Amino acid sequence: MLTPAAIAELRSDWRILVACALGIAASAIALPYYSIGALTKPIELETGWSRSDIQFAIAFSSGLGALTAPVTGWLVDRYGARKVALPGFAGVALGMMIAALAGSTVVFYLGFALTALLGAGTNPVVWSKVVTSRFDHARGTALGLALVGTALSAILLPLLITVLVQRANWHVALALVAILPLVVSLPIAWFWLPAEPVYRSGAPVQPAVSIRSAVRSVRFAILAVSILCGYLAVSGVLTSLVPAFTDRGLAPARAAVIAGTVGLAMIPGRVLIGMLIDRYWAPAVGCVILLIPAAACLILVSATDSLSLTLCCLALGLAAGAELDLLAFLTARYFGRARFSKLYALLYAGLAIGSATAPAMFSRLREVSGDYAASFLSSAGLFAVAGCILLLLGPYPSIPDPSAEGSHSDAE
Repeated sequence: MLTPAAIAELRSDWRILVACALGIAASAIALPYYSIGALTKPIELETGWSRSDIQFAIAFSSGLGALTAPVTGWLVDRYGARKVALPGFAGVALGMMIAALAGSTVVFYLGFALTALLGAGTNPVVWSKVVTSRFDHARGTALGLALVGTALSAILLPLLITVLVQRANWHVALALVAILPLVVSLPIAWFWLPAEPVYRSGAPVQPAVSIRSAVRSVRFAILAVSILCGYLAVSGVLTSLVPAFTDRGLAPARAAVIAGTVGLAMIPGRVLIGMLIDRYWAPAVGCVILLIPAAACLILVSATDSLSLTLCCLALGLAAGAELDLLAFLTARYFGRARFSKLYALLYAGLAIGSATAPAMFSRLREVSGDYAASFLSSAGLFAVAGCILLLLGPYPSIPDPSAEGSHSDAE
């Protein structure tokens, strides 16, 4: 399915893909998000905090991530990815460590807030910029491979935290999670992440549109609505899996293993999606992919047996995180690469808002309704809207002479 040119790109820059994958795995968005589900019940049992109060911490990590995204995009354009990412890893570690030591919700929230603010340089804006600037023929596939780091977090963190909680407590579990950016991701980024983005010469590029005209366009609005609905859905359902499964009678370790299959399916899912959007019209691919988790959520409304729950998690994993790949690909495809960092950062704010608000909203919905059925049903509807609205994007814009890439200014 890949062309020789695409294969050559992947062989040439595989180290960059590894650095990006490990970078996003330990990012300010991935570590808090994939940790909170497995931490919710242990924290609830020890502290008496409500589940919605515990998961409200994501509003600080992802919500502040929405505010920092445009600044991160500007910093990456000005200083390069490596100079932005390295201090970001230290910030993620510091913030998560403060949360691990928390004895009150105020300090817990403070830790998650600092994770977002000090770790802003690790967010997907950075990694997507690196990939879109280095890959042309294999851009979709490269995005899928680079952003597969979120799958690593989805697989490993719930099980790791569950084991650590059983052997110690949630404070120790979260503290060990906090050091992962320093011991895993930072060294790889130091050696393998390029200091400055380098565009391949001679490759066709899309037109450089102004920030103003892009933001006012219907296509920008479509992408914004799609990403907001998609991440409201995915953040709401994924952080609910472990507590929902234990509520239905599964042991914590078993619930964590089943929920971890989301991450297992994310890996082939992301690569497959990347290959498909390199070959076919990406909005149609995105629509089909996002309808898969919609169907899975409908089944989760009433499923209780391990087999059904596992199959639903695998279906969720095939599409979970597809929004990141699609958002980066579609932003570059419809608006060009010259303004990519700034436009992607603005659209990423919608993703972060959805990721920030959904966990607490869905936990509150569970507290009001008595179970997670209403949450899963809401996710199904949001996934369907996120996918179907992509079909309104229309055909890709025509590709002009490459010199057009630098011929406009942001003030146009």
